[in-house]
Amino acid sequence: MPLKIRLSRGGAKKRPYYRIVVAEATAPRDGRFIEKLGTYNPLLPKDHTDRVTLLEERVKHWLSVGAQPTDRVLRFLDARGLAKRPERNNPNKGEPGTKAVERAEERRKKAEETSEAA
Repeated sequence: MPLKIRLSRGGAKKRPYYRIVVAEATAPRDGRFIEKLGTYNPLLPKDHTDRVTLLEERVKHWLSVGAQPTDRVLRFLDARGLAKRPERNNPNKGEPGTKAVERAEERRKKAEETSEAA
């Protein structure tokens, strides 16, 4: 029974509000969970104290039992110093795709042809 510490969505349409919960990995996202560990309100400013609330003792307990946090929850835990999030590096992320490169090449060729004709 692998356990996850993850977000469970609530709130109205376009007004999200999340609970940070411990659930089995096979349980539905907004369905069955074992325990509520806190809340996350993304509509509040980043420096607001109620944006992320956590029961730190219970989080430590579930991490010691072997529950795996999702990436977003791991960011919250790293900010509080409860867990370490490894840094990621994707140097190819900002590069354009093959079609964009082809279009840019065509534009460059057309610009050269018009400059030669002039």
